[in-house]
Amino acid sequence: MRFSFEGRSVLVTGAAHGFGREIAHSFARLGATVYGVDVAEEGLAETARLAEPGWALTVERLDVTDREGVRDTVERIVSETGRIDMVVNDAGGVLGQVGRPLEEVPFEDWRAIFAVNLDGAFNTSQAAAPHMKRQRSGRIVNVSSGAGLRVSLTGIQAYAAAKAGLIGLTRQLAHELGPWNVTVNCVAPGFVRSNPTTERQWQSYGPEGQKRLVESLALRRLGSPRDIAAGVLFFASDHAGWITGQTLSIDGGRL
Repeated sequence: MRFSFEGRSVLVTGAAHGFGREIAHSFARLGATVYGVDVAEEGLAETARLAEPGWALTVERLDVTDREGVRDTVERIVSETGRIDMVVNDAGGVLGQVGRPLEEVPFEDWRAIFAVNLDGAFNTSQAAAPHMKRQRSGRIVNVSSGAGLRVSLTGIQAYAAAKAGLIGLTRQLAHELGPWNVTVNCVAPGFVRSNPTTERQWQSYGPEGQKRLVESLALRRLGSPRDIAAGVLFFASDHAGWITGQTLSIDGGRL
C-alpha cells in the first residue's frame, strides 16, 4: 500500500512538536502542500527547520480557539491552492495542568482544556466544511487519545472529557458530511514520549511506574510519533475512501 498526496492541500494543527510535527512532515514528504499551525512559535520554527528541501511546508502561528483567525487561515489556503483537501486536528494537550481532585478544579481550567482540544477541532472543521462540500471531497482526521476511551493517565477530568467529546464529534460529522464524500475519522494514541509534557509525565512515573506502563501494553514497548502519523495518513488516503466515523486506537495494545 503506497500513499501519495500530490496536488493535495492539508491543514495540520498542533504542528509545533510531537504528533503534529511528524504528521505535517509526513504529508509534505508524500507530496502535499502543508500548512502547519500552532501557538508555539519556537516549535513551529523548529518544524520548518527540520523540513527537507523541496517540501511544500508553510508554518504560521494560529490559535485554534480564535474562530475568526481559523476561518481566515482556511480561506487563505483555498485562495492559494484552490482547495482544502484535508484537515488534521491535532492541537490539544493539558496546557500545563496536573491532576487534582474534582472539587479543586477551577472552571476556567476546565474550559481552557475544552477550548483547545474540542472547540478548536469544531472551529477548523466548520471553516473547512463548505469548501469540502463544494469540492465534493475531503478528509477530516481528529487526534483524540486513549484518555477519550478509558481513564486518563493524567487524572485530568477535562482532558478525558474533551477527548471523548472529540470521538463523539467525529461520529456526528461523519454522518453529516458523508453525502458530500467527506470522511471524518479519528485516531486515539496511547502514551508516547512525543513532547516536553509527555516527557515530564514519563519522568514522574519513576522506574517502577515506567515499567508498569510498558508491561500494560501487549507489544511491551512504547510507540513513536511516526506510529500515530501512519494512522492519520491511512485515514487521509484514497485507501480509506469507504471508512468514516471510526476511531482507531494506536496504543501498542493497552490492556
